[in-house]
Amino acid sequence: MDTHGATTTAGPGSLKRSLTLGQLVFFGLVFIGPAAAVGIFGTLDARSGGAVASVYLIATLVMAFTAASYMRMSREIPRAGSVFAYATAGIGPRAGYVAGWMILLDYLLIPSVAYMFTGIALNSLFPTVPVWVFVVVAVLGTTAVNLAGVRVASRVSTVVVLLELAVLAVVLIYGVAVLAAQGPTRPWLSPFTGVDGFALAAVMGAVSVAVLSFLGFDALATFAEETRGSSRLVGRATLLCLVVAGVLFVAQTWVGALLSPTTPAELAADPAQQGAAYYTAVETGIGAWLQWLLALAKAAGAAFAAMVGQSAGSRIIMDMARDRRLPHGLAVISGRTGAPVRSILLAAVGNVIVAVWAATRADGLDILSSTVNVGALTAFILLHLAVIGYWLIRRRASEPGRWVAHGVIPAVGAVLLVLVLVSASGPALIVGAIWLVIGIVLAVVTHRRRTVDTGTTG
Repeated sequence: MDTHGATTTAGPGSLKRSLTLGQLVFFGLVFIGPAAAVGIFGTLDARSGGAVASVYLIATLVMAFTAASYMRMSREIPRAGSVFAYATAGIGPRAGYVAGWMILLDYLLIPSVAYMFTGIALNSLFPTVPVWVFVVVAVLGTTAVNLAGVRVASRVSTVVVLLELAVLAVVLIYGVAVLAAQGPTRPWLSPFTGVDGFALAAVMGAVSVAVLSFLGFDALATFAEETRGSSRLVGRATLLCLVVAGVLFVAQTWVGALLSPTTPAELAADPAQQGAAYYTAVETGIGAWLQWLLALAKAAGAAFAAMVGQSAGSRIIMDMARDRRLPHGLAVISGRTGAPVRSILLAAVGNVIVAVWAATRADGLDILSSTVNVGALTAFILLHLAVIGYWLIRRRASEPGRWVAHGVIPAVGAVLLVLVLVSASGPALIVGAIWLVIGIVLAVVTHRRRTVDTGTTG
């Protein structure tokens, strides 16, 4: 590695080990976003018929199986490539490539959605400034932090997540006080049962979007080469983030639904209201001052959640490039900061393009929210299959406990994810299929070039 601060091509161990368990947890929470449910509350409320708290209960259960598989694989294969490395080890290189490519759709779009949340939150305070302007400023600022290195990014993330948790606590406490004094706008149990009854198909369709709120706990696996101490740290941080996030999401959506002056039917009829639905509920139910505070906290939290997503995506790009599954030049790491510079910049460009496009459409948030999960769900299914393949087929573990932990649990997790995936919207599935085709074409081209280069040099 160049000691003078120039960039250098990455090799094994090139990333700097500096993250502790606490820093990992804060990294995960800032990516998930303690108030992540605020941004898509309106979308979920409309899709589920008001059963938005049940949506998050089911989504937490589904993600718990995925977290278990991440824990097992991150402990065994502590590589920055995350599901790319896991599927490669458990199934094979082709499956690894597909998993890595599909999770890249996730990490390209998640930051874009989060930047959209920042723009929407600030636009609700300053309506004369277009959403896309706030988006561009947020991308530029957070990309600069990522380029400064993971240690700087982790410190900033810790401060942001603590502030966001404090504001969310104020919202929940005031919300409960108002509900106790004035009563709810909907029946008390409607966030679990729905306004006009519980519709399983509608709720499962909303779960396919709600999974978006949890995406971030999985990103911790991409920092496996930058953690200090036991390889179990990533798994512990992953599970802890999931539990904390699930509790917060159920609590905030329950309060928001009972304060909301807008019915699920009205939100479904007017998608333009969905992005700001939670802010509207807080403003009308509690007061404009708290709506301002929440909007500012959410704007900052979403921007830095996008920063962590961008950072995680860049490391998957780097690891795939390191294995020459993507152009090898993307594996460059800065000798001064330890950051994968080129892959960060590539991810940032993608974030700007997608987020600005979505910000110019009334249904942009809904389209992105639905599409982003297709890539993640596909990669998670391959993750579960990798657990089965790695332990039960390749390592041929025969102990009874192994069959439950490495066979039954991941199999159930895969089935649950398939059910959620098929509940996704048609356009989202089409975009996911197109992305997969692009990846296959790129893999074929890259493989041919690698074969030609080998033949030429050999």
